[in-house]
Amino acid sequence: MKGKLSNRLSYLGAGIGLALFVVFGLLPGSFIGGVLGLNIAGAVFGIPIAPSILSRIVVAMGMLTGVMVTGLIFMVGGATMGWLMGTVAEVITKGEKERATEPITGERNS
Repeated sequence: MKGKLSNRLSYLGAGIGLALFVVFGLLPGSFIGGVLGLNIAGAVFGIPIAPSILSRIVVAMGMLTGVMVTGLIFMVGGATMGWLMGTVAEVITKGEKERATEPITGERNS
């Protein structure tokens, strides 16, 4: 049962990161990847870029790479944040459980 809460919150954080990626990261990732693909195609095929199949494939691969990297960052970031919050919650609840099981004595430790 060790680490159960942190694992659950890690999965929850990854799901939230995926949802945030769909809302905020899909379009910017595509734009940035497309620009990088255009720069690579311009370096390989020369500028102005001819509308050939190979240059379009290079741009499409750049867009796909941009979207995948952005999604990876959102999901890993969300999972990491969830795991950290779960770990902190486990430490806090473990401390409360230990304090609850301590015997009550009449002496004060000052």
